[in-house]
Amino acid sequence: QVQLVESGGGLVQAGGSLRLSCAASGIIFSIYTMDWYRQAPGKQRELVATMTSSGSTNYADSVKGRFTISRDNAKNTAYLQMNSLKPEDTAVYICKATNTWSNRNYWGQGTQVTVSS
Repeated sequence: QVQLVESGGGLVQAGGSLRLSCAASGIIFSIYTMDWYRQAPGKQRELVATMTSSGSTNYADSVKGRFTISRDNAKNTAYLQMNSLKPEDTAVYICKATNTWSNRNYWGQGTQVTVSS
């Protein structure tokens, strides 16, 4: 059974930092591209950051220079380090794992991030 479990969300003041984790089980983690998405109330789900199995990264313009995606294949875990947080970063943050070869994907349930002004 495949599971993606996010953690690390919470309430933080503007300018603060949070580190999100996405722990995966039931998959060969190292061959999966890991994405972080976010969804704010009334808005479409937005791709925030991507890290491929080979380590290449990509970021939404809105978070470039503030967020960093990383992964630890030995721990089957992806991370999203979020610095200089803004109220507009408030959303549910969700991780997604996509098999590099089959494109089969799995989603986590999400973790709430709230940034107060």
